[in-house]
Amino acid sequence: MPLAEHLRELRNRLAKAMLAITITSIAAAFYSQELMDFLSSPVERCPKGVMETGGTCATIVYNDLLSPFTTTVKVVLMAGIVLSCPVWLYQLWAFVAPGLHKSEKKYTYYFAAAAVPLFAAGVYVAYLIMPVSMSVLLSITPDPAANLLEVDKILDFTVRMVLIFGFSFELPVLLIMLNAAGVVTGRRMAGWWRGVIMGIFVFGAIATPSTDPLGMVALSGPIILLYFIAVGISLLNDRRRRRNDPDAELDDDEASRLDLTPEPIAEVGTVPAARALPEQAGGRVTGAAPQRLNGYDDIT
Repeated sequence: MPLAEHLRELRNRLAKAMLAITITSIAAAFYSQELMDFLSSPVERCPKGVMETGGTCATIVYNDLLSPFTTTVKVVLMAGIVLSCPVWLYQLWAFVAPGLHKSEKKYTYYFAAAAVPLFAAGVYVAYLIMPVSMSVLLSITPDPAANLLEVDKILDFTVRMVLIFGFSFELPVLLIMLNAAGVVTGRRMAGWWRGVIMGIFVFGAIATPSTDPLGMVALSGPIILLYFIAVGISLLNDRRRRRNDPDAELDDDEASRLDLTPEPIAEVGTVPAARALPEQAGGRVTGAAPQRLNGYDDIT
């Protein structure tokens, strides 16, 4: 299609995606209270009418007049984006798929089938860890003080934990994709294990919003396990590739092995030579037959 047709199709795909997000957001608005309770459930709340001091519980508050409205809009939009993801992901795929080859589509199906459960597993682990992380953070509060937590802060903390855990669990999909494309081999990835483990722990310490070691270990442990699973799958893929094509792991500028076994040659025979230059006449008068030795004149 010409460029204008591609842009028109992109506009239509985006309009359908936005319509799906709008409809699901409006539907989620009727359950905004349930959504707010679900997102704030990891926080251990103090009993109603009681503001306990120390790090035993917290009271959830709004600190300004517009906070209830803006927070509800954020939660409703987030729920709309999540619930409508099958629609807008299909629209994205329908726009990209016509430009892919059959084999590329096949690999895309495989990677999507692995990426979605891994992201969901990361979200589930994050939701399991959040109550413990929040309890550890609240326990640091000294006795004379009480904890008043803003709903916006709780929402930001929850979204950051979910996104960090969800996208971090996509590491094996990225590594297997690079291996399938021939960018890196399984043996090379296996040789990186010391630096990768160290880097994952550093990433876990920096990326998790909480400062407790439990969140870092909860994020780093599954990622390290998934990394070694990706290395094992890459090694199996490399073995299959070598079995089907022995030269598959050679670089583009690396020559394959050559057969340098010498072959016998026939005897040297005499060949007729046409008179082309005066110096080929062997010092005789032009037009005379040239002198030859084993079929060659004095010049050649």
